[in-house]
Amino acid sequence: LYNPKGNIINISPNLEPNSPNSYYKLEVVAADCNSEPLGAELAGALGFDLASMEKRLQGLEKKILIEAAETPAIVYEMKKQVDSFREKLESVEHLSWLGLFKDLSEGTHKPSPFYHKRTLHQTREECEHVREKFLQMSSLEVSEEVRQYLKTPTFDNWQWEDAEIMVLLQVMYTDLDFIATFSIESDVLQQFLFEVYRRYNNIPFHNFKHCFCVTQMMYGLIWLTDLRSKMDSIDLLIMLTSAVCHDLDHTGYNNAYQINARTELALRYNDISPLENHHCAVAFEILEMTESNIFRNLPMDQYKRIREGIIKCILATDMTRHNEILNKFKSILPAFNFSNRDHKDVLMMILIKVSDISNEARPMEVAEPWLDCLLQEFYNQSDVEKLEGLPVTPFMDRDKVTKPSSQTGFIRFVLLPLFIELANLFPCLEQHIIDPVRKALDYYTEMEKALEREKQNRAQSENAAKSKETPVGAAHSCTNAGPEAS
Repeated sequence: LYNPKGNIINISPNLEPNSPNSYYKLEVVAADCNSEPLGAELAGALGFDLASMEKRLQGLEKKILIEAAETPAIVYEMKKQVDSFREKLESVEHLSWLGLFKDLSEGTHKPSPFYHKRTLHQTREECEHVREKFLQMSSLEVSEEVRQYLKTPTFDNWQWEDAEIMVLLQVMYTDLDFIATFSIESDVLQQFLFEVYRRYNNIPFHNFKHCFCVTQMMYGLIWLTDLRSKMDSIDLLIMLTSAVCHDLDHTGYNNAYQINARTELALRYNDISPLENHHCAVAFEILEMTESNIFRNLPMDQYKRIREGIIKCILATDMTRHNEILNKFKSILPAFNFSNRDHKDVLMMILIKVSDISNEARPMEVAEPWLDCLLQEFYNQSDVEKLEGLPVTPFMDRDKVTKPSSQTGFIRFVLLPLFIELANLFPCLEQHIIDPVRKALDYYTEMEKALEREKQNRAQSENAAKSKETPVGAAHSCTNAGPEAS
C-alpha cells in the first residue's frame, strides 16, 4: 500500500481516510498460485499444470526419503547447531556473547540489589494459605511409622507439601525433647517455623524443601550416631535450628556473583561470606520477634551460647571454607574427645556441612531431581553473568557442564573425603551415607562414559559423511595442480 506521496505504508485500522483527490494505491505483489484463474493462466504460460507438478514432486520426495533411509548424522548435528544459535539470538540471557547489554558506564558504582529481578518471592496469599493448612494439621498425631522413617537418610521429601513439611519439622523438635527441655511453647514454635518458611524464596534449589532436606539429614544423623548420649541437648538444638535457618532468603545467586556484581550484601559484609552472613542475620531477625522466638524462655547465658553456635554452624556452610574446616577436623580426629568444647564445635560444623551436601546419600529417585534443580539454578546464574558482563562461574556454564561431569568430580573430591572422615568417627555411617554415595559415583561415571561414547560415535558419523561428500577425483586434481599452474 502506497500513500499519495508514493511511500510504502503499513496496512492497519488506524489509516487516515483517503479521497478521490488524495488516494492510496494498492499494488498486488503476490497471489495464490493454486487459485483457479491464476492457475489456469500460469498453466497456459508455462505449458504444465502446477497442481499435477506438485503431486509429482511430493511423490519424488517420498521416494528419495525411502531410498536415502536414515538422515546422515551430520544433518542432525547441523540442525542442533542451528537450533542452538537461534536460541541464543532469541533469548536475552545469551545476548552478552554478542557484546550487548553490558554496562560500559564509568564513574560511581551504585550497588546492585542482592535480590535479583529474576528471584521469585512467595506472595502473601500463598504464605497465608500454607499457614492455615499447617495450623489445621499441627494438632494431628503423626504416625509412629512416619516418625521412624523421618530418622533415616532414605526419607523422600518429594512426597510432602510445604504445610506437611512444617508439621514434620515440629515433630523433630518434639521427639528430641526440645519442647520440654527448653520451655518452647507450641504456638511460638509454629510461628517460628512459619516465619522461616515465608523467608525461603521460590527458586530452583535453595528453597524451603532444601531447608527441610538438610534439617532432616541432620536429624537422621543425630539418631544414627546416638548423639543424644554424647552431646548436650543445647548442642543438638543449635545444630537442628542452624539447619532450619542455614539458607534463609537465598536469592539463587552464590557468593561469587554477589562479590563480582558488587551487590548490597557484598558491600555490607566486605565480601566475606555475604550470603551466609545474611542467612544468620535473617534468622536472628525472626528470633528477635517475641511471637517467634523459640529461645525466649532461656536464661541469657544459654541464649548467647545458642546464638554463637548457630552463627558458627551457618557460616561453616560457605564452601570456600571447606578445606579449612575439613583439615581442622582431620587434625583433631585421632584424639577426638566429646568432653572437649572445641572438638564438639568442629564436629557440629562438619555435621551441618555433611547435611548441606548430602543429597547423593539418598536414593537415586530422591537425589537426581535435586541435581536437576541445582543445575537449573547454576545455569540461571551463568546466564545472568554473561548478560551482565561478569566473570562466568565455570561449573555453572550451561555450554560446558553436563549432569554427570558436574557430579563425578564433586563426589570424588568433595563429598567422599568429607563423609569418610565423619565415618572415621562414626563407623555406623559407612552403610548409611558412604555406600549410597559410592553407588551414585558409579552411576554418574557410567553416564559420563555413555555420553563420551555417544560423542565419539557422532564424530565418526560426521567424518564418514564428510568423506562421502569428497569427490572421487579430488586427490588427483590436487596432485596435478602444480604442473598445470607452471
